[in-house]
Amino acid sequence: MFRDNKGEILPRNNTDCTLRTADFFNTRSVFSLNEAARVLAPAGGRPGTVERLKYHLKAGRLKLVARGVYAVVPPGVPVKGFQPDPFLVAAAVRPDGVFSYHSALELLGAAHSVWTRHTLYVEQRRRPLRLNNTDIRFLEHPSPMRAAPCRKLGLRRVEYRGKLLQTTGPERTLVEGFRRPAEVGGVQELVNSASGFAVLDLDLLQEILHCYDIANLWAAAGWFLERFWQTFHVTEGVLDQMAQHCPRVPQYLERNRRDGVLTARWNLLLPKELVNFGEPDEC
Repeated sequence: MFRDNKGEILPRNNTDCTLRTADFFNTRSVFSLNEAARVLAPAGGRPGTVERLKYHLKAGRLKLVARGVYAVVPPGVPVKGFQPDPFLVAAAVRPDGVFSYHSALELLGAAHSVWTRHTLYVEQRRRPLRLNNTDIRFLEHPSPMRAAPCRKLGLRRVEYRGKLLQTTGPERTLVEGFRRPAEVGGVQELVNSASGFAVLDLDLLQEILHCYDIANLWAAAGWFLERFWQTFHVTEGVLDQMAQHCPRVPQYLERNRRDGVLTARWNLLLPKELVNFGEPDEC
C-alpha cells in the first residue's frame, strides 16, 4: 500500500493487490475482517488488510454493514441504496450462529410468508442489527437445549448462496415454533409452513420433545401430526405414545390468550383460526 499525492491509500501494484482482492470479492458477497485478513494475508498483516478495505470503502466497492463486517457492492449499484443479504450478514457477524424460528423455515424452503426479522442462536447475545427494513436478532440457545445430549440435536447445515449455514431442522423448528409462536410469525404461519416439510423424523421429533419436557409442546406436536398424519406417515401408535405426555388439564397453546377450542385428545386449547385452518388429512 502507498499514499498518493492527495493522501489516499492505494494498492502498491495491480498484480499483487487489486487482482487478488477482486478474486476475493467475487467469491464472497459478505465477509468479516478476520476472514479477509486470513485469506488475503497482505505483507502488512491485519493492519494492511484494514487499509486495503478502507480503500475499497472509499471507492464504493464495499459497504460496512457492522463492525468488522463488509458487503461487496455490485458494479453500478449505489452504496447508499444497496441492501446486503441478511442471512449472509448474520453468518458473518456470528459464524457460530444457528438460524432459528422463521429464518429456519426460510432456509428449509418451507416458509409460507416473507418476513423482515431474522433470528439465530449464538453463544453470547448481542444487540440486534438493523439493515434498512430488516432486523437481525441474536438470541441465546434455549435453556433445555444447552447441555448434552440435547445441544446439537435437530441441527443441520444447508447450502445458501454458495455458503453452508447452520439452522434448526424441521423437527426442532416445529417444536420451538410452538414454544414461541411470535418468533415464527404466529401459529398459523408455523402450521402452514411446517405442513410443507418434505419429511419429519418422528423419532428425532420425540427426542427433542423429551429435551424440552413440556406437556403442551407434546400436545401441540401431537395435534399437528394427527392433522397431517398421512403427509408424514404417522401411525396411531406414535400418536398414542405422544398423547401419554399431554397435559392432565387443558392448557392454552399461547399463554397470553384466553379464548380457544379444546382438542380433547391433546387437552390443548387452540386458537379458533388454527382449528379451522385448512383441512386435515382424511382418515
